[in-house]
Amino acid sequence: MISTPRSRRGDVAATARMVASAGLVEAFGHVSARSERGFLITSTRPMSDCTAEDVIAVDAGVPVQGPVDRLPLEAPMHDAIYRARPGVAAICRGHPPFAVIWGTTTERLPLLHGLGGMAGAVVRVHPEIELVKSVEHADRVAATLGDDFSMLLAANGALSVGSDLLEAATRLWFLEERARVVVQARSARIRMETRHEKMWRVRMEDSGAELVRAKQWMLRTFGESPGAGEGHRS
Repeated sequence: MISTPRSRRGDVAATARMVASAGLVEAFGHVSARSERGFLITSTRPMSDCTAEDVIAVDAGVPVQGPVDRLPLEAPMHDAIYRARPGVAAICRGHPPFAVIWGTTTERLPLLHGLGGMAGAVVRVHPEIELVKSVEHADRVAATLGDDFSMLLAANGALSVGSDLLEAATRLWFLEERARVVVQARSARIRMETRHEKMWRVRMEDSGAELVRAKQWMLRTFGESPGAGEGHRS
């Protein structure tokens, strides 16, 4: 354990509450942010009530020796992603309902609509269904994620990464939106158009600008009023 300024812990906690408010987690999920020596991660307490005191600091690359009170079992997964992706500053892990449905297969999640591109051009499914508790398994998850922004974990939810906490949360929201469109379109037996990869590359040139607006929408819709502290939430 390491000490970290309360304000950064508070940011992680506020993002956890936002993700919970958005319906992207059930009883399980976690939010983390890179720190100077490792990362900060939410505890096993309900994310809807997360406070700065519930955020745990973990040293990078240090295996957890035995059970640590309230530390999520999948902390090694966050560590592996931060080690593999220097540009990633935050991770949001949850169980969005339509992402869970698609996670019953190992087929890549198709991209059918423009806003779904905010989850990333490619969304793979990591095929192992066990919780990501070991360093070895965590490294395999990081390898499956590669340079992508989002991924599904077979039979076990999803995660998104970002250059900041709000970006990771917003990408997780649009990952769920992408999964919902695919599942509902297939369920309705809608004839889905297959578009060439080049067409999607052109369309996604606007994803960066869309992400800026989407982050503000995410914050306004599911976040807290400006100036709200740990004891005063909207």
